[in-house]
Amino acid sequence: MLDAKITVYGAPWCPDCRRSKQFLGEQRIPFNWVDIDQDQEGREYVQRANEGRQIIPTIVFEDGSILVEPSNADLAAKLGISPKAKREYYDLIVVGGGPAGLTAALYAAREGIETLIIERSGLGGQAGTTEMIENYPGFVDGIGGPALADAMGAQAVRFGVEILPAQSVTRLEVQDDYKMIRTEAGDEYCAKAVLLTTGSRYRRLNVPGEEDLIGAGIHFCATCDGPFYKGQDVVVVGGGNSGVEEGLFLTKFANKVTVLEMRDRLGASQILREKADSHPQMEIRLNTIVEEFRGNGKLSSVVVKATDTGETEELTPGAVFIFIGLDPNTAFLKDTLDLNQWGSIETSQTMETSIPGIFAAGDVRAGSTKQVASAVGEGAAAALMIRQYLEKTEGSRGYKGDA
Repeated sequence: MLDAKITVYGAPWCPDCRRSKQFLGEQRIPFNWVDIDQDQEGREYVQRANEGRQIIPTIVFEDGSILVEPSNADLAAKLGISPKAKREYYDLIVVGGGPAGLTAALYAAREGIETLIIERSGLGGQAGTTEMIENYPGFVDGIGGPALADAMGAQAVRFGVEILPAQSVTRLEVQDDYKMIRTEAGDEYCAKAVLLTTGSRYRRLNVPGEEDLIGAGIHFCATCDGPFYKGQDVVVVGGGNSGVEEGLFLTKFANKVTVLEMRDRLGASQILREKADSHPQMEIRLNTIVEEFRGNGKLSSVVVKATDTGETEELTPGAVFIFIGLDPNTAFLKDTLDLNQWGSIETSQTMETSIPGIFAAGDVRAGSTKQVASAVGEGAAAALMIRQYLEKTEGSRGYKGDA
């Protein structure tokens, strides 16, 4: 059990349970998970709480209150997460609260630019769910991703940045000189400038069984879901830096971690390769691909194939964690801005998109390097470009200009 004050009663085959778990994980809110298929006491509790009915998810909070089959909006309200910003107009709206967005927001706010961040998940983006970041300058022994994200968020708030969490942006429109943002709650916000730092999401394998078993044995976040597989064998798909880093993290919980890499060598850095090769709980399998995931509501096995021999084998891990690359979060922009063939946002040297006053930075921008340090740099650069844009379009506003 985690040291948490929220308990989620559910089952791996339940899509609403997976959605609630994902929401809590994205907000970095710790919770205990009780699988009622495996826990008789948990099943009986759910039945008592629901007058004999077995309804999941049933979520119990520290104060003893219960939510049954809650929506994300219900969870946000219960946790005190406001679904609406304080105002309808801002100088700058930043869509995405990762390192690039947080940096740009605090730079802008320091100069008197009224700034709103809209973030659908937890602050910090993927960096916020990374167990340890060892290559961020200034931290000799590394720093935990959640700690870095929390510090960056607090710093932005200190300079007056408003943060609207747990809200996805569904539409971006331009009306004259104004940019209109619509959220999933149906609210609209207006700004003179918009910065898109929506980041990227983990790429999927697109093999049989994957879609049905996501959250039920197939995962994309070792920090979020690794603790649920203590003492079990797990598989990591992907031998790049992310795959090996997350695999090493999973050895804290799993009995054995098997890393599958489709090429004939790991793509991770030398230091990570050396750590993986020497770790007693890790096995590296090269020239190996996933053919199929099997399971009825819960992962039961994985069919893998050796690309050099053509032989197939069925593995039976407790879970599979997939780290094979990233796709940009730009689905809501495909009819609005110029995107490249991979869906990343095309920008000029000033980080401005194909629409004046709309900028992009970080992982979502075409040509970005997908590193925390470079995302921070892009966020700072974008803020300076946005300041120049606002000065040009609005005239001198008395910005501090002392960044």
